[in-house]
Amino acid sequence: MKQIANVHIIATGGTIAGRADSAAATVGYKAGELTVGQLIASVPGLDKLANLSGEQLCNIDSKDMKEAIWLQLAQRVEEAAERNDVDGIVITHGTDTLEETAYFLQLTVKTDKPIVLTGAMRPATAISADGPMNIWQSVQVAADESAKRRGVLVVMNGQINGAETVTKINVNALEAFQSPGSGAEGVIVDGKIFWQSQDITDALSANKMKFSIKNLTELPKVRIIYGYVGGDDGLFVKAALQDGARGLVYAACGNGSVPEKLAGLLKETVASGVPVAIATRCGGGVVVLSEIMTATNGFIAAGTLNPQKAKILLQLALTKTNNVKEIQKIF
Repeated sequence: MKQIANVHIIATGGTIAGRADSAAATVGYKAGELTVGQLIASVPGLDKLANLSGEQLCNIDSKDMKEAIWLQLAQRVEEAAERNDVDGIVITHGTDTLEETAYFLQLTVKTDKPIVLTGAMRPATAISADGPMNIWQSVQVAADESAKRRGVLVVMNGQINGAETVTKINVNALEAFQSPGSGAEGVIVDGKIFWQSQDITDALSANKMKFSIKNLTELPKVRIIYGYVGGDDGLFVKAALQDGARGLVYAACGNGSVPEKLAGLLKETVASGVPVAIATRCGGGVVVLSEIMTATNGFIAAGTLNPQKAKILLQLALTKTNNVKEIQKIF
């Protein structure tokens, strides 16, 4: 008889642990009400998928997620991954910032064991709550040998997406999490996992690219500046710099377009030693900058990363260097 895997669940709160006064309510609920034990108990037969253990790191609405909690979470995930009695890890999380937490863990946790984040679009008290199935499928993926060396994964609504590509594209729908441009890495149908991407990361090479957070108590301050018509007066750039920002991400219109008036200020910002990464506010595509933007102005192209993920990568890059050319290589 095949021995079942050991899966450790780390709960952080969110809608998946939320309660509402009405079974029909999908908004106006209180997030982060159920404990990790209650979440596990809410899924009948879950213990048949894996031997389960759990811990409650925090119990918050993910709009209140903090970088300090990220550092704690990454440490706990890495410690759990180093245990011989843990084969995979599931993290329950609110959906508002789930993609950011997933990407942070992707960049910091060194392991070839499956790390799976999941959440819910409806609170636990809803008539058709999606949390229990998401937990079931997440445990299933975390317990599966085929999920090893695939990096951090997000499992929701029967889809398996990678941390680097996944984003929340809808505020209501159950299929809120997608990977624009690349598509899902896999799907779960009738209790079976089907991988649509056969690429498996070389764990040794991937771990060399990780950022160490061992001695970090906080992350360098990086601010996102949003591009829009009339937003070229530099007000927010100046405020960010005065507040001590060590890096900026500009969420540009289109393919990294920066208004002429603002470009000069951002060029000065780079010259002062504060790197500027250019991402896009669009939902997909690859930011490719001209030689004037990179070689002359010194801007960093964020590539496929959306602004919020570019911010995370820039923060971690700044723990190693503030050299623009080196940071561009990291991107």
